Amino acid sequence: MVISSETSLSFIPFSASQILAFSVLLFLVYFFSSKSLGFYLIDFSCYLPPANLRVPGAHFVEHVEISDIFVRETIDFQTKVYERSSIGPQSCLPVSVHQIPHDKSLNPSKAEIETVLFTVVKDILEKHQVNPKNIDILVSNCSIFCPTPSITSMVINKFGFRSNIKSISLSGMGCSAGLVAISLAKDLLKVNRNSLALVLSMEVITSNGYEGKLKSFLLANVLFRMGGVAVLLSNKTQDRKRSKYTIRHLFRTHMGSDNESYKSVYQEADESGLVGVSLSKSLLRVAGNAMKNNVTELAPHILPLNELILTGLSIVRSKLFGQKTEIRIPDFKRNISHFCIHAGGKAVIDAVQDKLRLSNEDGEASRMTLYRFGNTSSSSVWYELSYLEAKGRVKKGDRVWQIAFGSGFKCNSAIWECICELDPKTRNVWSDEIDLYPVSIPDVADY
Repeated sequence: MVISSETSLSFIPFSASQILAFSVLLFLVYFFSSKSLGFYLIDFSCYLPPANLRVPGAHFVEHVEISDIFVRETIDFQTKVYERSSIGPQSCLPVSVHQIPHDKSLNPSKAEIETVLFTVVKDILEKHQVNPKNIDILVSNCSIFCPTPSITSMVINKFGFRSNIKSISLSGMGCSAGLVAISLAKDLLKVNRNSLALVLSMEVITSNGYEGKLKSFLLANVLFRMGGVAVLLSNKTQDRKRSKYTIRHLFRTHMGSDNESYKSVYQEADESGLVGVSLSKSLLRVAGNAMKNNVTELAPHILPLNELILTGLSIVRSKLFGQKTEIRIPDFKRNISHFCIHAGGKAVIDAVQDKLRLSNEDGEASRMTLYRFGNTSSSSVWYELSYLEAKGRVKKGDRVWQIAFGSGFKCNSAIWECICELDPKTRNVWSDEIDLYPVSIPDVADY
């Protein structure tokens, strides 16, 4: 039997052009489905406490003295730490801490969450006209206070988020938990297309005051202040136009396998059974080691090739000649425009600035945040970014490095790239007084 060419062609259902078009279509589908989703930071809102909650130095000292809790030695110690803390008169504490006696019970602690988080969530949703029903992912972090129902449940109940929202409440992760929450939201957005995520970061001060005699526990009484932030994220392509930033890199370092690191920020009870958070004398060394590991992992992704080569050569020389040659610190400012160093304390900012060979201007946002707001824990790096925006320093194409430290011990870094022209006149937590900053802070010895 002879099969003609016409007969054989009849078995092919598509023409050559149709097959080519179909192949191109399959390639495009594969390309775009395998391509990583965008990760956009639409906006963020930091909490601004009312003026009546401010704690000037004289107020703080008087409150400690008349509270009838502390002995003279611990009063003097807290006063000394405050005087050397670089925290200014505008930092705030929640209502219950202003009261004598200090009410650390459940209700005022929940009231602090409601005051801070309900305010910033309302602000961010109204500002961008987002219906609460359109939020797909909700992540909160608060290290020590962990109520039932959870913090995310409190927010869901207040704003009426829908029933199938993916919600997670993180606890016990310290001051770096804000970037952990961002990392978690980023991972969730990878597998949930066309979604909006809301990240909420704060620390509850109300329930955390220490009333004993151990100095390592008393430091937290002085340094921590009221604050919080709501961060609105998206992976929707159409949201790129209204977004401020996109994530470039996010690296997390956990030193928990080292016992000294694990115990450097540690919640426990003293001999009298009073619970507090101990900040060890080795904290700066631990933070330095954690940062070294974090930066070592991050550097190849953000430094130009010549910087990596020069640094690598200095490491080789150091190995060959021992302590005779100093290892070169890379110039991170070649690819990073702005730095947001966790405002954990003056000594922390000084140490990071020194280790990374940064200028005083590079550390300005961190120092001014510590001065005006105190240590607001996981939200501090967002107050710092707000400062830079209000100053008009962040330009389209600039990269911002947020670096945070937390119990565990952890060092986490996030590199954001600005993708729009920011208007410094847009109101944020600094707008009312930005023209007064930077202020001169007396250079006193570290505690």
